[in-house]
Amino acid sequence: MPSPQYEKLLGILWANRREDVDVAIEVRRAGMESFALPAADDVSATAVDVDGMAAEWVVAAGADAGTVVLYLHGGGYVMGSLSTHRKLAGDVSRAAGARVLLLDYRLAPEAPYPAAVDDAVAAYRWLLAAGIEPRAIAVAGDSAGGGLTVATLLALRDRGLPMPGAGVAISPWADLTMEAASLEGLAERDPVVRSGDLKRYRDWYLDGTDPRHPCASPAHADLTGLPPLLVHVGEAEVLLDDAVLLAESGRRDGVDVTLEAWPDMVHVWHVFAGRVPESTAAVDRIGAFLRARLVGAQDS
Repeated sequence: MPSPQYEKLLGILWANRREDVDVAIEVRRAGMESFALPAADDVSATAVDVDGMAAEWVVAAGADAGTVVLYLHGGGYVMGSLSTHRKLAGDVSRAAGARVLLLDYRLAPEAPYPAAVDDAVAAYRWLLAAGIEPRAIAVAGDSAGGGLTVATLLALRDRGLPMPGAGVAISPWADLTMEAASLEGLAERDPVVRSGDLKRYRDWYLDGTDPRHPCASPAHADLTGLPPLLVHVGEAEVLLDDAVLLAESGRRDGVDVTLEAWPDMVHVWHVFAGRVPESTAAVDRIGAFLRARLVGAQDS
């Protein structure tokens, strides 16, 4: 049974659900910013220029400087920022015992596909140039950032770059064909994401690109050669099928995939770590996964 804290959260999410899908992008972005939670007191955030892109080193106390998580925020490829995801990045840093590089990649519709993928690849190259070992790096993200995580891994593979040590996809939007049955089948259980919104974001982001392109819909891609992946999804979210298909595709192609589908959870419930037990537990699971796979300075 869900905890009382989660049940209370669910009520708040339903009460704040926006019904109008015809909302300007500026209003959507401002709305997401307004719900941003502050990072924990033990987390520092230091601005850094990553080849002309804004980013932050988000680091919890005691994190190993030799291991890094390149974090790609969610927001449908059209929203999200350093401020909306600083708390989650800090929680991941604490759980994984690693520094987090939180990237402010370019957003659609101003910068459609493949801008986000190119930015993430550039950030990974920047980490390599800074002397971080590939096996000490993970790529992680939530929602669109979860899909972008796998798209980035595909782009790294196809460009002949060394693979990072691991990838983590939280509630990934990994199938932009919008054909998944859960988009409508779970609509009455998910107060966070709606298919109508996703279709608009998809059109802004792809701007005419085939939604079956591997780096647009990595759930349909050949994932051969990717590093170990952890995929988290809630069984009450409309993107459930995206995560399941992504995991199935990875296993088909010989990737070490761990799929965890959490009963009753909704989209990216992880953001409430420290306030909701299920959220804290999910972030702790990510931390354990990364600690077991990343090799940093303390292990060399």
